[in-house]
Amino acid sequence: MRGVVFDGATARFADDLQVREPGPGEVLVAVAAAGLCHSDLAVIDGTIPFPVPVVLGHEGAGVVEAVGPGVGHVGPGDHVALSTLANCGACADCDRGRPTMCRKAIGRPGRPFRRGAAPLFQFASNSAFAERTVVRAVQAVRIPADIPPASAALLGCAVLTGVGAVLNRARVAPGESVVVIGAGGVGLNVVQGARLAGASEIIAVDADPAKEKTARLFGATGFRTSAGTVRETLPTGADHVFECVGNTALIRQAIDLLDRGGQAVLLGTTAPTAETSFAPSAMFLDKSILGCRYGSSRPQHDIARYAGLYRQGLLLLDELVGATYPVEEFARAADDARHGRVTRAVLTFGS
Repeated sequence: MRGVVFDGATARFADDLQVREPGPGEVLVAVAAAGLCHSDLAVIDGTIPFPVPVVLGHEGAGVVEAVGPGVGHVGPGDHVALSTLANCGACADCDRGRPTMCRKAIGRPGRPFRRGAAPLFQFASNSAFAERTVVRAVQAVRIPADIPPASAALLGCAVLTGVGAVLNRARVAPGESVVVIGAGGVGLNVVQGARLAGASEIIAVDADPAKEKTARLFGATGFRTSAGTVRETLPTGADHVFECVGNTALIRQAIDLLDRGGQAVLLGTTAPTAETSFAPSAMFLDKSILGCRYGSSRPQHDIARYAGLYRQGLLLLDELVGATYPVEEFARAADDARHGRVTRAVLTFGS
C-alpha cells in the first residue's frame, strides 16, 4: 500500500505500508485525494512535535471500503470527507456541541499502520496520505458522489478551519469589516466565509501580489501586500482580523488593526514555545483575542452544509486546488507548497 512516511528526519513516499481492518466504531476508507496542508509541513520542520515514524496527511476524501461493528451512518461504497476530530461523542464538551474541545480528540495518536514488523503512528487521527486509512466513524462524513475528490478533500481541513472560524467562532455579522492576513488555503476560506457572512469590507493581506486575483475571486474587496497599509482603507480599524500565517509579528499586527469592539482570531500554527507581546492598553474598548481550533467546527454538520453550498455555487472548492500530484510525487508537491507556487497541492491515489 502506498503512502507518505515521516521518520523524524525525512518525509518520503513508501509503497510497503499495511493498515489493519476496522474495529468497533471504525471505518476503513480508500483515499482518493488528500490536500497538502501547512500542518503536514509543520510536522516535518518540527513546528508541530509528533511521534515518529508517522504516516502523514489529515485532509482527505475517498470511498468507504468496510465498516466495523456499530457503524450505521456510512457503509461500503459511500463517498466521504474525513475530519481530524476523533471525538468521543459522550463527554460534556461533545454534549454541548463543541467536539473540537473533546479531550479525547486532542493528541493520543494511534498506530493502525505497519511497515514490515514496525508500527507507524497516525497523524491527526487521520493519515490521509495513505492509500487506505482507518478512522473513527465520527470522522467519516458522507458527501455527494458528484463532488470531485480533489475538491472534496479540502472540506476536511482548509474549508472547515477557514469558513468555520468566520461563521462559528468570530460570528461575523452582515456589514462588518474583515481583514485576513495570509491568502493561502485557510486564508482564502476565511475570505469566502466572510463573503458568505455578508461582510461589507474584506481585505486580504499577503506579501505575494500574485495572490490578489485569487483572493478577489473568493470575495476580497481589497488586497494589500502589507498589513501596515490596511488603515488606508479602514482608518479606524477592522471589526475582525484573522491571522492565518502563524507568525508572531503578524499576530501583533492583527491586534494593532482592531477597531473598538474588534476581535483578532488566531488561526496560524506557531511553534509551542513561540511568544508574542502587545500592550494591554491596546485591548481596552472591548477588544479581544480569540483562539480557534479547527474552525470551532462540528464536522458531521458543517461538512454536509459546506458540500451543499458548493453544489449551489456559493462555496468555491475547485478553485482552491492549485495542482494535483500522484502520491509518488510527494516531494515535488511539498516543495511547491513550501514556496507558495500553488493555492493547495493535492495528492491523488489513482491506480
